[in-house]
Amino acid sequence: MTTSARQIRAGTTVDALYRTLRERIITGAYAPGWRMSQEQLATELEVSRTPLREALQRLEADGLVVAHANRGMHVAPLVNSETEQSYALRLLLEPPTVGATVELLTDDDIEQMRNHLADMRTHRAHSRRFQDAHQLFHDVALDRYPSNFADLTRQLHTMIYRHQSVYLSHARTPDDFIDSDQFFLDAISHRNAASARRIMEFHLIDAALGLVLDADPDHCFDSLLLAMRGRDIVIEHDERGRVERPARIYWIDSDPVLPDFATSNLILMAPPEPSA
Repeated sequence: MTTSARQIRAGTTVDALYRTLRERIITGAYAPGWRMSQEQLATELEVSRTPLREALQRLEADGLVVAHANRGMHVAPLVNSETEQSYALRLLLEPPTVGATVELLTDDDIEQMRNHLADMRTHRAHSRRFQDAHQLFHDVALDRYPSNFADLTRQLHTMIYRHQSVYLSHARTPDDFIDSDQFFLDAISHRNAASARRIMEFHLIDAALGLVLDADPDHCFDSLLLAMRGRDIVIEHDERGRVERPARIYWIDSDPVLPDFATSNLILMAPPEPSA
């Protein structure tokens, strides 16, 4: 019996299968488009078809595998437009939820976030450990969301995770994330909901630009720009929706609660003075 099979047999079968297959998809062991043959997987993992089928259905619900009529299941492709849409939805959902959650976070929660941020600094050169620490940092607040908000947010995180794994391997990216998350933690520590909300907006837009444009520098944005307009956020772009980095960005109401900082993707600007 293989080590993987022993580990699966030791736990709850469906849950363990789901975690094992999800990990392999996220890390790229099963590449986009790879056929998830139930016969092959059942033999490899030494499990029966029934729990395997249920685990695959859960992965399909996560958007990590897709089913094709008469062709079986395949690992879902990485599609830039879907990553953009996931971030656009997060931009509409998470910042106001975070703002409303700040007063619910306890001193212990804040200490947990501080520890996870320290782990991010420790593992800045190890993209997977850094990514895990970054996820745990934000999960502290996520655990305070209403359950339906939390479920939707986790689903969006899963859709983004594979793209993020590649992006975080770039040298500058961890520092950008650490700086943003430090500002975010400072705002939460001071119970400044407005600032926490706005820093989350900046962080999501910054990450979205990085992930999407690293994969396709000529990508034309639409859903993210729409979500930004709904948040009264303005970013430099051409008429086709193309964004050139670092892009200037500002909040129409003059950014009273954003710290003064820039990343490799964004430069925060003051809004233009109204014309006389």
